[in-house]
Amino acid sequence: MTSTGEEQGRAGPPLWWARRRDVVVDAALAAVSTAECAWEGVRFADEAGIPVAAGVLFGAVVGATLLLRRRWPIAVVLVGIAVAPAEMGFLLSVAGMYSLASSDVPRRIIAALASMSLVATFVVMYLKTRGDVEADPALVVALSGFVAVALTVPPMLLGLYIGARRRLMESLQERADSLERELSLLADRAEERAEWARTEERTRIAREMHDVVAHRVSLMVVHAAALEAVVTKDPARAAKNAALVGDMGRQALTELREMLGVLRAAPSKPAVAAAVATVAPAGPVALVGGATAADDGPSLEELEALVGQSRAAGMAVEMVVQGEGAAYAAEVEQTAYRVVQEALTNCHKHAPGARVVVRLAHREGEVAMQVENGPCEGPVDGVGLPSGGNGLVGMRERVLGLGGVFVSGPTDAGGFRVSAVLPIP
Repeated sequence: MTSTGEEQGRAGPPLWWARRRDVVVDAALAAVSTAECAWEGVRFADEAGIPVAAGVLFGAVVGATLLLRRRWPIAVVLVGIAVAPAEMGFLLSVAGMYSLASSDVPRRIIAALASMSLVATFVVMYLKTRGDVEADPALVVALSGFVAVALTVPPMLLGLYIGARRRLMESLQERADSLERELSLLADRAEERAEWARTEERTRIAREMHDVVAHRVSLMVVHAAALEAVVTKDPARAAKNAALVGDMGRQALTELREMLGVLRAAPSKPAVAAAVATVAPAGPVALVGGATAADDGPSLEELEALVGQSRAAGMAVEMVVQGEGAAYAAEVEQTAYRVVQEALTNCHKHAPGARVVVRLAHREGEVAMQVENGPCEGPVDGVGLPSGGNGLVGMRERVLGLGGVFVSGPTDAGGFRVSAVLPIP
């Protein structure tokens, strides 16, 4: 059985008491009050002319009501006021007034009952001292007032202080519990955001690896197929294709090493914390090492070389540039380059031998790119490049991540078109 089950199996404090210690304290006070009132009931029975047993029983019942001081403090104070003329219940009155003042009873009720107890004590003391002591009336009044104040005001003030302190402690405990719950929620949210950031980073790395490897390897496969076809017929062209395959392989390895170097860099804690704290779905995701994805990435100036590589692989590619180029943000240039790169890779895979047009337009507030291929002319050469179906998905994620527009689909002429528009920050 767990500790929780053991606690639930134990018998808790009975009735209205919150703790067992409270039961013991109230029982002890009630026992003392009962003995006191029973002793005073003997004198009350003599003065009232009733049997002593009745007076003792009456006093015992009155004193035992102190056991109810936590549950019904108003009733205990009223009993003390009621038996004041019988000159019994000293402890009952003092403890009852303290319990009333420390409870959650409205202040106006506390003030009214305290005033009634003060008046009752004053009247009883005045009548008692006036008959027993031959003194100046002013002295009798002063003595009666002093006793009434001494029996009423101190327990009331102490009760008000204890009640206010108890409520303050409860308020502080509630605030501490609330803060603990909020901290727990913040920790859960921070963990969720960190997990989201890790997922986004894994997705970004996978996208970069796909873009880097797919294009280079696709060109290597194309050149290898051409090399196989002409190795016996045209040795010079075969040697040229072999050199191109080597260049493509070295470029792919260089880019992979650069990416792996970034991934292996030791992360700085402030950079990681800042990346997790400020990550947002609409912005670029930070790298593990604190750098952005755009650092040391390709730019629009390298598009001519990219198109030249496809031409060298035997593709008929035309590049059209409109407008005056400018220095854009690094992530914009990298995204534009990757879109064109992936679109050309798809042309090598799915439309070998087709004519391809690459358009780049520099506009006010945006840069647009489009890669369109016509239908395949003649039979497919059977290069057999595999496709994972992630190219268009990666391009769309890149463009939408910068707040751009991405459209792709077949053309009426039987080809395929990829278009993207990126806003310029």
